[in-house]
Amino acid sequence: MMRTLSLLFVLALFFTSCQSGGNTGTTEETTADTTAVDAKPATRYFLTPFSESKAYPDAAIEGVTYDAGKFDFTISGETYELGVQTPDADAKMCANSAKGQHIHLIIDDQPYAAKYEASFDYEIEDGDHYMLAFLSRSYHESIKTDQAHVAKKVTIENNGFMAVDNITEPILFYSRPKGTYTGKAQTEKVMLDFYPVNVPGFGNEHMVKATINGEDHMIDTWQPYYIEGLPMGENTITLTLVDAEGNKVDAPLNPVTRTFTLQEDPAE
Repeated sequence: MMRTLSLLFVLALFFTSCQSGGNTGTTEETTADTTAVDAKPATRYFLTPFSESKAYPDAAIEGVTYDAGKFDFTISGETYELGVQTPDADAKMCANSAKGQHIHLIIDDQPYAAKYEASFDYEIEDGDHYMLAFLSRSYHESIKTDQAHVAKKVTIENNGFMAVDNITEPILFYSRPKGTYTGKAQTEKVMLDFYPVNVPGFGNEHMVKATINGEDHMIDTWQPYYIEGLPMGENTITLTLVDAEGNKVDAPLNPVTRTFTLQEDPAE
């Protein structure tokens, strides 16, 4: 009888040990799976702020008219001139216009038109539109002052202004990058620039979510940025105006998406 009880006790200990070993294996497997789920993907693209740019404190758009398909801008300021190179262009190490400083004209969510003279022809479809024009450096960075831009909601009829009103809603305009970039000097660092209008408390109440080829970056300071790590070929950026919690703001033209191309220079 005692021999039988001893045998049963040994078997019980063996069975308990097996159960304990099985549970440990399950716990380790679960932990490994959880770690895999929680791991964040590596960042592919990097945003770094531009260095301080040449300032144009007195550059201003004093007025603009549009009639019979022709824009006429009145530009003032002793320090700024259309069609000349911005002095620090070489130091920026990014795409630069050989034609010099210019006006960026943006209608709705369309790519901007670069204009190197104050008067030029331009076709706009009849209807209501959001219009932004700002003075740009030769490397396409906007001058971010109240007097260096004009933003209006306009009604167009027969290629002329029928009504011009202030924009009352918050709105985000996309500027750069756009088009095609060729060669190492243009593709290693690509400038990201945008223009918020009627966006109070930028960095506190509002931010911009830049989705670069599907990867999200939150921007809380209004300034240009270098994007590094972009691949050759087509790239897509979506800019979304969001609130402090990261929710999309109910605003016109929000979000806006642009596709641009990077390509190698065969001569390099």
